[in-house]
Amino acid sequence: MRTLYIECNMGAAGDMLMSALYELLEDQKGFLEKMNSLGLPGVNLKAERGKTCGIAGTHMKVTVYGEEETEPSAGCGHSHEHEHGHGHGHDHEHSREHDHEHSHEHAHIHDHTHAHTHAHGHGHHHATPGHIGALIDGLNLPDEVKCHAKAVYDAIAQAEAHAHGCPLGDVHFHEVGALDAVADVTGVCYAMYLLKAQRIIVSPVHVGSGTVRCAHGVMPVPAPATAYLLQGVPSYGGEVKGELCTPTGAALLAHFADTFGPMPMMKSEGVGIGIGTKEFDQANCVRVFLGETVDIEEKNKSGNGEITELVCNIDDMTPEALSFACERLLEFGALDVYTVAGTMKKGRAGHVLTVLCETDKEETFARHILAETTTNGLRVRRCEKYFLTPGMETVQTKWGNIRVKTAAGYGVTHAKPEYEDVARCAREAAVPYGKVWEAAAQKIERADGQEEA
Repeated sequence: MRTLYIECNMGAAGDMLMSALYELLEDQKGFLEKMNSLGLPGVNLKAERGKTCGIAGTHMKVTVYGEEETEPSAGCGHSHEHEHGHGHGHDHEHSREHDHEHSHEHAHIHDHTHAHTHAHGHGHHHATPGHIGALIDGLNLPDEVKCHAKAVYDAIAQAEAHAHGCPLGDVHFHEVGALDAVADVTGVCYAMYLLKAQRIIVSPVHVGSGTVRCAHGVMPVPAPATAYLLQGVPSYGGEVKGELCTPTGAALLAHFADTFGPMPMMKSEGVGIGIGTKEFDQANCVRVFLGETVDIEEKNKSGNGEITELVCNIDDMTPEALSFACERLLEFGALDVYTVAGTMKKGRAGHVLTVLCETDKEETFARHILAETTTNGLRVRRCEKYFLTPGMETVQTKWGNIRVKTAAGYGVTHAKPEYEDVARCAREAAVPYGKVWEAAAQKIERADGQEEA
């Protein structure tokens, strides 16, 4: 199975995710050309090489009318003082034709103070979630990509509405930040579309720790919108001070992840590294791994899980009656049935009967055992199990085809000729059972040797 694993040891932000996925693409030039011709007003993407703690990677620089912003500003109403929903750690004042002041901090990518003077003639507006949805609908992208992008952006808007305690319709995004976030979101969604991973697994998400200052005051990390988006997602804090996971990053991870957990066993075909520009004691990056798990999982597939043992002592059934009961329990679908001889009360000879079944069929088989045997009660043991995955192959001998039972997993493979087939061929050819079995076993060994070679 084509699997994408996303490692979030230093959180995630939209531009970092896009940068990491970009490194996995075969046609990187085509991706940038497509993104820069979508129809987003004034938006330009440029992939820049960089390093973090000596690790080389890509930083996707997104500018809007030449200005780089990293997170969308969101708030309720139309106030010009707002919180950046993504937070990457820089305070800056904007001096524009209509004088107003912005105070916001981003804690993940940038950490600097600067002033901007803009004379370009684009309006400084706020956009509602509906406006953003209409904007995405008009982009030159496949419908599947646009559906994903709108779902992600809707999740961000819902999180911001929850964080600010206002109706969804009252959420407004600052124009430049909104366009930047749309580029991040659509870029990640388009890269996912091109990579065509069949399964996406995400590591537990590092959110950072401490506080972050924004226009609304000092906020805890993770910020309220991020915490809302990460509900149900394994996440953790740590010693790193700052906001590591942004709302856009959280929304994208929650939307695309099929599951969360450690990196699976896979044959990696490529590794992508998306880096941030803020320096920490450890590498500030998101890593993505793309690879195949089909060969490993299908050939050496194994598993663990739970199983139920139903056990009882029987000392008042004839061997024939007990044997018939065991056969019936197998016919009912028991995974296995067996008896062990034992000495019961008052020295009576008896048997310990054990029936293995799936945990959700426990009560059904308890009823079967009580009906088919003379026991008045039984014990239940719920056990964890490790097992090799069964399979069936066929080998050809001069006496006929013989099915071979196989079991594989954990780097181990077992194979054994099927008794019924060996016995049938031995009878039909009037040769000893052992001779047919040996011929089949040799065929199995040769097949294994050719496969290893």
